[in-house]
Amino acid sequence: MNVNLLSLLTRIGPVLAAGASLVMAGFASAQPASMIFTCVNAKGQNLRSDRPIAECTDREQRILSREGTLIRILPPTLTAEERAAKEARERQLAAEKVAQKEAERADRLLMQRYPNEAAHDKSRSAALDRARDLLAESQARLIQLAAERKPLLTESEFYPNKPLPPKLKQELDAIEAATAAQRMLVISQQAEIVRISALYDAELARLRKLWSGAVPGTLGPIAPVQTASAPVKSTAEK
Repeated sequence: MNVNLLSLLTRIGPVLAAGASLVMAGFASAQPASMIFTCVNAKGQNLRSDRPIAECTDREQRILSREGTLIRILPPTLTAEERAAKEARERQLAAEKVAQKEAERADRLLMQRYPNEAAHDKSRSAALDRARDLLAESQARLIQLAAERKPLLTESEFYPNKPLPPKLKQELDAIEAATAAQRMLVISQQAEIVRISALYDAELARLRKLWSGAVPGTLGPIAPVQTASAPVKSTAEK
């Protein structure tokens, strides 16, 4: 008898186990149905449902258990315009965060490059000396071109109201073109000297705050230096 009972239990054991698994799976799948959605609609009415309430998509809905315990709050569904505005705000915040990190990194690099004002002054002088050397070369070239142009103008006076000989005209045209190019270069180099000075002035003002204890990245983004200056006439143009 005991042997038969043991044999029977052996045969139905897997069936009972499978049945138990199905019961547990059914219980798990039924869990969402035990939640209650509640909200107050636009008319002030308290609504309840076992699923999200369509009338309350524009406002938050409270999700409760059957016992009344708050499980979570379902936020309102955004319209297309609201979603676009939210995404724009998130992009702006992300861009501001990136700019903040970049400003902090730039400030730290600036302090590493210039640990004190003497180091900054030395760098300024070197940069200005290079720019002034290039300006001096262009101004010297203008003086040379003016000297080369003078005898050609004297020779051209022998042809009043007449076409100039091709060679003479070609030489004069070449000098005029070279002179115009050098004058533009002088203007550019003068503007570069002003830009360098303005850049180092802005850097020094920022560095003095950092040296005094300002936290890197708290001084705002480093704005590009934009300057305008009236060009100084070169010796050859006077």
